[in-house]
Amino acid sequence: MSAALREDAPAKLNLCLFLGPARATDGRHELVTVFQPLTLADRVSLEPAPLGAGADEVDCPGVPGPPAENLAARALSAFRARAGWDGPAVRLHVAKRIPVAAGMAGGSADAGAALRLAARAAGVDDDALLGEIAAGLGADVPAQVRPGRYLATGAGEALRPLPDPPEYGVLVLPAAVPLATADVYRQADLMGLGRDPAELRERMREVEARGGDLPDELVLNDLEPAARALCPAIDEALAAMREAGADRALVCGSGPTVVGLFRRVDAARGAAVALAGRRPRPLLVAPWRARVGEAVA
Repeated sequence: MSAALREDAPAKLNLCLFLGPARATDGRHELVTVFQPLTLADRVSLEPAPLGAGADEVDCPGVPGPPAENLAARALSAFRARAGWDGPAVRLHVAKRIPVAAGMAGGSADAGAALRLAARAAGVDDDALLGEIAAGLGADVPAQVRPGRYLATGAGEALRPLPDPPEYGVLVLPAAVPLATADVYRQADLMGLGRDPAELRERMREVEARGGDLPDELVLNDLEPAARALCPAIDEALAAMREAGADRALVCGSGPTVVGLFRRVDAARGAAVALAGRRPRPLLVAPWRARVGEAVA
């Protein structure tokens, strides 16, 4: 590798998230969810490390914690180990645009992009290997190896591709404070929000029957009550989104981000104008389609 390689790392929206019981094997919860990547994306690059560097370097401004513990750094290290790649040291840089600890899988998106970049640099063409590495990093990472619209089951690692959706608008209301995913799942367990296996299977059949093109009654997030209990500011954000005309407003993933879905893109633009005075500022985005990585505003 003689020059920088670059990949976009799109955020994801859970168009539905039905919560099942925790698995005895690893403690992860069974889910039925539709992952929809968005044009809100981090920019991830891989380039040769400076001369004299004896190890890979990771630079991710704005993300708390030591760089070596960043999920993208762990992805790069895991790729070297699993693929047997002993190429020269590299520098991985992540330019963050996705809010941190926001329920939008920003860390998982960066990890997926890091795996794609490492595979390109190493000349490895093996998506099965990348998927195995991704599954060991976290339940959201496999869907980010090749971003797309998926029906995800298991803990989110069992993926079935879905066709691209019709055009619609998405407005994102970032929160001023983060929420830890583990805390939200713990609160969901305390509140008894999980569905029994039979009910989870029924929800899966309903989603499958619609091919991921969900009616309003299936655009639900079972984690939402837990996120609201931990972050009461979510209630005001949901109310503001509905007042601005969203056809559906829901918490994104484990929260605290709130998203509004609009059947008409111009209605989403109007809502963005109406809510422009909020801080953090609203983000007008769109469903991600192949190789499109720019936000529409």
